[in-house]
Amino acid sequence: MNSADIAALVQEDRVHRDLYLSEELFALEQRHFFANTWNYAGHASQVPLVGDYMAVTIAGQPLLMVRQADGSIRVLHNRCAHKGTQLVSDGCGNAGKFLRCPYHAWAYKLDGAPLAIPMKSGYEGTRLKECESGQGMEAVKNTAVYRDFVFVKLGDGGPDFESYCGGALRAIDNLVERSPTGRLQVAGGVLRSVVRCNWKMYLENINDTVHPMSTHESATSAANAVWKGRPADAPKPMAMEQILPFGSGYDFFDRMGGRVYPNGHSVLGINFSIHSAYGQLPEYEAAMREAYGSERAAEILERSPQNAILYPSLSVKSSPQAIRVIRPLAADRTLVEAWSFRVEGGPDVLLQRSLTYNRLVFSPMSMVAHDDLHLFESIQRGLASGRNEWVSLHRNFDRAELEPGPREVNGTSELLMRNQFRAWVHFMTLNLSS
Repeated sequence: MNSADIAALVQEDRVHRDLYLSEELFALEQRHFFANTWNYAGHASQVPLVGDYMAVTIAGQPLLMVRQADGSIRVLHNRCAHKGTQLVSDGCGNAGKFLRCPYHAWAYKLDGAPLAIPMKSGYEGTRLKECESGQGMEAVKNTAVYRDFVFVKLGDGGPDFESYCGGALRAIDNLVERSPTGRLQVAGGVLRSVVRCNWKMYLENINDTVHPMSTHESATSAANAVWKGRPADAPKPMAMEQILPFGSGYDFFDRMGGRVYPNGHSVLGINFSIHSAYGQLPEYEAAMREAYGSERAAEILERSPQNAILYPSLSVKSSPQAIRVIRPLAADRTLVEAWSFRVEGGPDVLLQRSLTYNRLVFSPMSMVAHDDLHLFESIQRGLASGRNEWVSLHRNFDRAELEPGPREVNGTSELLMRNQFRAWVHFMTLNLSS
């Protein structure tokens, strides 16, 4: 499949179903699309000590994020230069002062440089030192650490990190700056779900504000029934505070607004969101004013977007301090991870809010997520049916949106999704012949 064939699958207001169904396209994504885009690897707080590592797989390639002796972070390909054995099989841990292969005991420094080889004399006079195996573990040379968020680009195509992310990085700024000290720490473990659908389907849904009223009707109806008859100003339990806004209605979601950026990034809820009415925390707000000044603190705390996407792998909720990481596994399988952050200098209730939200909305046993997962899997199956090979993305299409650059829209516009697919076709075809 060449670049012209791929480009034909993405039209200005609709996309072909093969983007979700084709194993051939998924294989090309692994080699080209994810090589040309910046993908989230992990957070620096997950490897706090020298020798700490975290294993992650991106585009089918096992990687290791490792804390170095000088305090920096390096991302290595998790394979021995000898026979290809993974150096570590645990998800995280501490390697000590060096990494050692469990198969033949080849050892490497924490930066991947070769350290020791058993029976070294057997390699004298051979070509080992001149070939890749003699150079040690391969590092991912395109690595960026932005405010402790670690990103990698597996290939040499595509823009540098700052150019790629552009204004979308303000979403990370807002999340980090909700700490009076400007520091976050991953806390509370992770919720993982494997969904039997294409990764693009899940990512689209993050920007879909028309579905909650129908998809999550049972959850919001149950919550409303429990809360019925309470005074409007009655303090809500945290779970009620987080669930009730899902049923806010089409007008609410439309007025919240959205913004798209080049390269598929977006922010949904630039005016307000379902997170805007969380209970106030006077002592925390006072600490924020002391740290940033009254005007800046108010600006940080009043900005609570619904979702911000750093395409293609990271979704950020600055309040309630949570992220989702999207890890494609196959054309019809996607791993979704939900992580929470502890806000340094903030009260424990902020972490509780994050953990509660992730459990309520993103857990495999969530009263919200099971609605979405059922429909994702239904779409994955339904797309194979009938002669209509196209998926509609027509809502609020405006030809002016084809001009490059950031653009603000209403909160229910499908431009937020069209923007992702335009980035997809660009980075998919960047290194392909026509």
